[in-house]
Amino acid sequence: MNRFDAQEIFFDPAAQTFAQKALSRAAGLERVAVGQVVDARPDIVLSHDNTAAIRRIWQEFGRPRVSIPDRLAITLDHAVPAPTTKHAQNHAEIRAFVAEQGIRHFWEVGRGICHQVLSEEAIVLPGQTILGADSHTTHFGWLGAFGAGIGRSEVAVLWATGELWLRVPETIRIVLEGDLPPGVTAKDFALRLIGDLGADGGIYYALEFSGSGIDSLSLEGRMVLPNMMAEFGAKSAYLAPDGRTFDYLADVLARRLAREAKSEVDRGALRDEIAAGALYPDPDAAICAHHTYRASALEPYVACPHAVDNVAPVSAVSAVRVQQAFLGTCTNGRLEDLAAAAQVVAGRTVAPGTRFLVIPASSRVLQEALRLGYIQTLIDAGAVIGVPGCGPCMGNHMGIPAPGEVTISSANRNFRGRMGTPDAETYLASPAVVAASAVLGRIADPREVLG
Repeated sequence: MNRFDAQEIFFDPAAQTFAQKALSRAAGLERVAVGQVVDARPDIVLSHDNTAAIRRIWQEFGRPRVSIPDRLAITLDHAVPAPTTKHAQNHAEIRAFVAEQGIRHFWEVGRGICHQVLSEEAIVLPGQTILGADSHTTHFGWLGAFGAGIGRSEVAVLWATGELWLRVPETIRIVLEGDLPPGVTAKDFALRLIGDLGADGGIYYALEFSGSGIDSLSLEGRMVLPNMMAEFGAKSAYLAPDGRTFDYLADVLARRLAREAKSEVDRGALRDEIAAGALYPDPDAAICAHHTYRASALEPYVACPHAVDNVAPVSAVSAVRVQQAFLGTCTNGRLEDLAAAAQVVAGRTVAPGTRFLVIPASSRVLQEALRLGYIQTLIDAGAVIGVPGCGPCMGNHMGIPAPGEVTISSANRNFRGRMGTPDAETYLASPAVVAASAVLGRIADPREVLG
């Protein structure tokens, strides 16, 4: 089939999916069944600017101390720098809470977006469970971890008890075979998948990605898929960790531990320990569906207003004028995204009547992009560089469109009013498409610009 192949499924009743294995470990059980409700004890509990609101719920439990301060990770990222007095007060309350509770995993304004920062700091490891008060906590599936978004009340319960009831989800397996064509990215695959199966097609399912096309993705490309699967309704999304994953984590963790302990760390032993914690699904475990895509059949796509599953090839909407192009967010604000944009705009300028906003996902991305010259190339083309963080993604500040304007964005959501203006339109696309659209002033395939 052109859209996807649905294959007949055979399974072994004794076999386990990744979600079953991960939640077994989180619950301290030998094995769990699909549909079973378990008391999960996550390795990390994530929150961000919503920490102050969670704190008010947690205080209702009447407990003076958080039960798991060593497992909390808090990042100020959604409205940074604070655009209003209310946001500034919110940040001040969070800083006071962090100091009061002795929370060591805390990152200030400007460090970057929570999912990117935790990945850069190796806070989450393969086989672990992270629950977060952010729907895109599915992001951590790129590490082979079970990442799931939960509500603020649930996070408050975790602060109080360290445990939370979770239902073990059914699993959908998605295979990508072959290498992506030039100009086609993991973002395009994610959009195509959601467009084919619907924004509600994965509600409370665990996803398992595999295939040669997944294996060949860069580590940064791998981050895109589980992040975007929050828009598919997925509870979690898993990519099998491999040698590149273990090497990356060992390097990052060795540097961090050496910095904290002020002594050398055995990187080889650390890598072995990380690899030993990885979990892999049994190939014959029971799943609900199996979809296979061929990378060679994919092309650049956009999600059109006002739904993430309203997907079309770029070529079908190339006449749409854009007033704003936005490159950033937890989905596509990484170094390779800035590199792709810099390649497109090099020697060119942003079209008259169009503004190009670039917000790196973290301070480390910004520093490396500066070192490699990407930022200079983008500025020379007329781009505006913002403070690392979420930026205009959720409509707080740093790029809210005017009524009637069209934005093409590398973000993950485009429902009406998402960027702060109900009477504006948002298209979602890959960083290269965003950059090409900025140059031509209309939605454009990057291959139009690069030739």
